[in-house]
Amino acid sequence: MRELEQQAAAMGLTSDVLMENAGLAVAREVKRLLGGVAGRRILILAGPGNNGGDGLVGARHLHDWGADVYLYLVRSREDSDINYRLVQERGIHTIQALQSDSLAVLESLLPSTEVVLDAVFGTGKTRPLKGALEEVFLRVRRVKESNRTLCVVAVDLPSGLDADTGAIDGASLPADVTITLAYPKLGLFSFPGAAKVGRIKVADIGIPPELAESISTEIVTAEKVRLCLPERPLDANKGTFGKVLVVGGSINYVGAVYLACAAAARVGAGLVTLATARSLQPILASKLTEVTYVPLPESEPGIVTADGIEAIRSSLVDYDVLLLGCGLGQSSSVADFVRSVIFSSADIPALVLDADALNILAKIPRWWQELPSDAVLTPHPGEMARLTGLSVAEIQSKRMSIAREVAHSWQKTVVLKGAYTVVAAPDGKASINPMANPGLASAGNGDVLAGAIAGLVAQGSSLFNAAVSGAFLHSQAGELVKKEMGDAGMLASDLLPTLPLVISEIKGKTVQRERLIGG
Repeated sequence: MRELEQQAAAMGLTSDVLMENAGLAVAREVKRLLGGVAGRRILILAGPGNNGGDGLVGARHLHDWGADVYLYLVRSREDSDINYRLVQERGIHTIQALQSDSLAVLESLLPSTEVVLDAVFGTGKTRPLKGALEEVFLRVRRVKESNRTLCVVAVDLPSGLDADTGAIDGASLPADVTITLAYPKLGLFSFPGAAKVGRIKVADIGIPPELAESISTEIVTAEKVRLCLPERPLDANKGTFGKVLVVGGSINYVGAVYLACAAAARVGAGLVTLATARSLQPILASKLTEVTYVPLPESEPGIVTADGIEAIRSSLVDYDVLLLGCGLGQSSSVADFVRSVIFSSADIPALVLDADALNILAKIPRWWQELPSDAVLTPHPGEMARLTGLSVAEIQSKRMSIAREVAHSWQKTVVLKGAYTVVAAPDGKASINPMANPGLASAGNGDVLAGAIAGLVAQGSSLFNAAVSGAFLHSQAGELVKKEMGDAGMLASDLLPTLPLVISEIKGKTVQRERLIGG
């Protein structure tokens, strides 16, 4: 972020201009949140640096709009500070932390305060929250526990949150809303800090968009996805929208391929074919009436044999994408079958590998050297741990950097699933899906996601764009379902009829594209 500010300064956008823009943007967002600020009490906790300066600017504008503003200064500001002088000229109530009665005054203000603005520390050097500041945050938290209407708004990021890693001080003040400046920061989407940021709003502070072109990580937005969604020409036929071959299913996981096939169709694929164990085909045909089938030979009921490759080898060239692994199982015959499909087929189309295909790959030394380059891998953290040899804890602590490293090392597109799904490309590009929904933490959701990605690849999307768009559509569908029924008890199948609605909604939207600082 500092580098962007330096580049902006070279273009004539001084730090004073950026601070004015930032403070005004924060004030406007607070005004929007409250539906007007006249007569509303707002307490601003201002630190000693630029973040505090943003708070001072915000205090001035909120005061000018009629708010009852109180300013709590964690440390005294220099008299030469123009924004502090402007605050003083307006007679804005100011409490100095060094005052002997500062905590008592704070305590008396909080019960009637509607918004607390955390403008103490920003993206600069992190420092421990201790002493008087720790006590200030503690008192705000106590009041918030008994007054749920009190809204905590963080400027740029909650004080104590590491902007790059998501590490967070235990004394930090959890935000209801974080107004992040210019561009989102990686730490806002990295746990444990991500649990403390609330809703994230991005404030434009005037940094020219062209300065961010060098940032290779972006936040996925509806506009990004809209630009990536395939065209739907009036003179189309089913071949126009591509053909998906799904290979998966086993006696214990019959539903996985149902979800994957249905999702591929629901995002617009023209034809979906399911190759599955022979005895499962009648069961699935009763659920998937639009899908065509290739019954595969079995070693036992519901378990495919290595000979299954012969049933699909000659037709692989007819498909635009092969989705392999959903509910397939990991028996020795299945493992032989998977190896035959992905390592022995010269005419193999683009690959989307999920679930058991990944678990089987993980047991093959240097598997990435044999795997075709046109492949998307969709591991959850446990599968990523098996593929990399790292622990789940390591992966979760460095999701972006690890996804990037392995995508480059393996030369494959990687979708690291979970809250704030990460998509990384071999060339270093990466994106974060800005949604986390506990309702999606249930069986079958990975199959829906894999099917959605495959369906988009079939329609001509690049592997990276299909992965980014598929993850966004999947999570947006989850958000719509959550609004209807809450996040407990959502089923993966609930998302299926919602996917086309999300696509239709996105095609009618235009919103700002966001880059990510720190990725």
